[in-house]
Amino acid sequence: MYTKDAIRFSLNLANRAMLGSLEQIQDAPLTFPTPQGGCHPLWVLGHLTLVEGLTYELISGRPNPVSKWAPLFAPNTTPVADASIYPAFGEIRARYLELREKNLRLLDSLSEADLDTPTNNPPKGLEEIFATYGKSFLALAFHQTAHRGQITDAIRAAGRTVKLGLEVAA
Repeated sequence: MYTKDAIRFSLNLANRAMLGSLEQIQDAPLTFPTPQGGCHPLWVLGHLTLVEGLTYELISGRPNPVSKWAPLFAPNTTPVADASIYPAFGEIRARYLELREKNLRLLDSLSEADLDTPTNNPPKGLEEIFATYGKSFLALAFHQTAHRGQITDAIRAAGRTVKLGLEVAA
């Protein structure tokens, strides 16, 4: 297996798991995962979309197409239960899918050697995680998997049973 194949597998598996879980709570996207709050599914999806765009920016050199969403979804922002301050769930999901597809096409355009190319201007404090093109793509998969846990906790908080969620195709 080549590195690109392993990265693509990781991205696709994380994507299927996250989207499968998201599908189980999309009718209640503002459900907080704990009684103390946390990151509700709508915020998680917006955050993942923002980071998807950031990764596209780091590797392609083109601007993050959803950078205007940073005040809502950047790290250290606080999710709130007011749907009116967020873009519509469907809009966020569509942008996420669009950016994931762009990133997969970007990955396909690279050679194995290109994966070791250093990124320009990685996020402060995350320089090692986003140090190269390859690490940046892998970080997307790990990041998505970590935030999937918040979605599954929201499913439980809504009184629902969590399904594996791998059956859903991207």
